Amino acid sequence: MARENAESMRGPSAFTALGLRAEADPIAPGLHVVATPIGNLRDITLRALSTLAAADAVVAEDTRVTRTLLAHYGIATPLIAYHEHNAAVVRPHLMARLAAGAALALVSDAGTPLVSDPGYRLVAEALEAGVSVTSVPGPSAVLAALVVAGLPTDRFYFEGFLPPKSAARRARIAELAAIPSTLVFFESPRRIAETLADLAAELGPRAGVVARELTKLYETTRRGPLDRLAAEFAAEAPPKGEIVVLVGPPEPAAPVAEEEIDKRLAAALETLSVKDAAATVSAETGAPRRRVYARALALAAGRR
Repeated sequence: MARENAESMRGPSAFTALGLRAEADPIAPGLHVVATPIGNLRDITLRALSTLAAADAVVAEDTRVTRTLLAHYGIATPLIAYHEHNAAVVRPHLMARLAAGAALALVSDAGTPLVSDPGYRLVAEALEAGVSVTSVPGPSAVLAALVVAGLPTDRFYFEGFLPPKSAARRARIAELAAIPSTLVFFESPRRIAETLADLAAELGPRAGVVARELTKLYETTRRGPLDRLAAEFAAEAPPKGEIVVLVGPPEPAAPVAEEEIDKRLAAALETLSVKDAAATVSAETGAPRRRVYARALALAAGRR
């Protein structure tokens, strides 16, 4: 009944697309996680528009940004602000509405919610409470950057934002160095030069890509070795807009000869157990642990 009253107060659920007014299909109660454009408003899906129009409320990270989107498509659904600064206070109210049978649409500033925004906790609590959670997929800055980067796409690791301070940032980059996949980061325009310098210092001249303002009028994608990109951005004024940084995977390590593995194992077995010696040498050489363990057993047996 409450839902029917709210609907009658704001008129029928509808949206405008391509100059045509359309009624929105009803949606089930629960939390609907809706991807929105990362720049170009035309990138929204018809399903997303229908969901935003049919929802009892749109839960938005920045209501100013989302209000522009809704107005563009003639959607009159009420907005609720939900961001990192008010999440602890607002989330219980959202959960109460969901428990009462409301249909809420969750959006971020841009792209797919839960990627570097506070939506995760709301989704987790909704699922724990038995509330239906539905994905309405669409734009993602991570994937948009990945497909134009020219780097391997069979595996990628999304890190999000690196620490703002250089020492902590370099420490984290060092932890990521051995991951055998393309690395994807978000970065602030005012820190991009420093971050590229730290990436180059820790990862060497790996292939890098800086994708800026994806899908927007001034979209740019710059490619090159990390050290060159760092020098170029350091010599320029800070860029404007949203930035995604991608780094190619490390080169495969050259296989270590059996003689070298045996030499290292012999030294390790002087002070370590077979298991620990194998683990140490495997970590040092990158050789498969099972293979190293078999050699360690053979060497240990030969000493008896």
